Amino acid sequence: MSYQALARKWRPRVFEDVVGQAHVVTALANALESQRLHHAFLFSGTRGVGKTTIARILAKCLNCERGVTAHPCGECAACREIDEGRFVDLIEVDAASKTKVEDTRDLLENVPYAPTRGRYKVYLIDEVHMLSAHSFNALLKTLEEPPPHVKFLLATTDPQRLPATVLSRCLQFSLKRLGAGRIAAHLGRVAAAEGVSAEPAALEALGAAADGSVRDGLSLLDQAIAFGGGVLREDAVREMLGTLDRGALLALAEALAAGDPGEVLRRAGDLAEGAPDLEEVLVRLAALLHQVALTQLLGEAPPGGEDPARVAALAGALAPGDVQLWYQFALLGRRDLPLAPDPKTALEMTVLRMLAFRPAGSPQAARAPLPPPGGDAPLDWPATVAALPLQGMARELAMNSVLLGWEADRLRLRVDAAHAQMRGAAREGQLERALSVHLGRAVRLSIEVGPLDGAESPTQRVRRELAERRGVAARALDQDPTVQHLRAVFSAAVVEESVRAGGENDVET
Repeated sequence: MSYQALARKWRPRVFEDVVGQAHVVTALANALESQRLHHAFLFSGTRGVGKTTIARILAKCLNCERGVTAHPCGECAACREIDEGRFVDLIEVDAASKTKVEDTRDLLENVPYAPTRGRYKVYLIDEVHMLSAHSFNALLKTLEEPPPHVKFLLATTDPQRLPATVLSRCLQFSLKRLGAGRIAAHLGRVAAAEGVSAEPAALEALGAAADGSVRDGLSLLDQAIAFGGGVLREDAVREMLGTLDRGALLALAEALAAGDPGEVLRRAGDLAEGAPDLEEVLVRLAALLHQVALTQLLGEAPPGGEDPARVAALAGALAPGDVQLWYQFALLGRRDLPLAPDPKTALEMTVLRMLAFRPAGSPQAARAPLPPPGGDAPLDWPATVAALPLQGMARELAMNSVLLGWEADRLRLRVDAAHAQMRGAAREGQLERALSVHLGRAVRLSIEVGPLDGAESPTQRVRRELAERRGVAARALDQDPTVQHLRAVFSAAVVEESVRAGGENDVET
């Protein structure tokens, strides 16, 4: 018996087998069970998500010899012939090759005649957006008022190209792109059923490469099984796909976080030499920065991405503003790739731009050193707070506290009575998690209320440094020749409240 491709072998034959499109199959099943059947259905979505598959299952539901049902038997002659693609009353048309109005008129000539074998005559028009304007005009009248024994099932990857007059005559169902994790899980079930041993990381790589398409995922699984000799290993799958080594990308990001230009260029050069497509490097770098941003916001690395521990370390090493800026640079680098002298130059200039435009107040030098385990350790609390990826009330709690001491794994903080209302389990938990990631070890917080006894909170330091900068700015302004001339000629005076220090608009007070 000849081998059957997995994408064909595992093509769903009933609604229950369709992956990830519950919102569509539930609506169709309910319509079938209640016998509320429209005469025209439009299925839209990207390639390989199940448009024509669902349409064929619907045709089977309409023509099963046991009656109209959401659960066709799969055993009667009509069900078997539809599965085998030889049911005479299921007329499948590829609109991409039948675009002329004459083709459409020929197709519609037989609409008035009763079905030969089935209950309904079903017209399945794939890639319907490829029809010409004249073809759509020829189809409109029949589509609006077809005979009761006719159903139209239209499928398209580009519904925007369909005339509004056609859209208004159809029930529209938009099929979703599937997430990489959903596809990987499905591929795992298929591999298990086929008796193929598969590493989870290999399945994740295939799920990501499928780009939302179950069919593409199954085709890649077929290829990976052949490439790996019946075993799916991550290294072999990534070699087959030509995808990046995760460690190399993380190493580049870590070099960026460390602010080491030489290491950054070395890592970028390694990627340029080993990656088949440098656009993918920039895409993956943007995806990694997205993970870092989510980690900073949620306090933990999201599932399904790069190494959670290393992502968490990056989240602690970078200021949120840096992450957002670098994400934009990665997108711009991808956009400018065709304009660069060569791809390697584009990648190098993108990462150098990240280093060059990193805000002066955010280098890794602002981070506190990793203290030795046990005993008190000196810690610059205001500098530490400035480096934490905190927002909202959790940040305000940290900004208005002082560090009393560090004993083993416990940090003791104090806030004054005016800021005691900022305490709370949720906020203290956010602060505790951010400190643990930033310091590279698990820490617990103990926060008490009382006088600060002259200790300087981060907010107070910011205000003091701002006042000092304003003083310097005021003295410099007072010595400015132009200001002195204006005073002498016009008896002008400087309004002290209007003096602003450099970068003051970026300072939280």
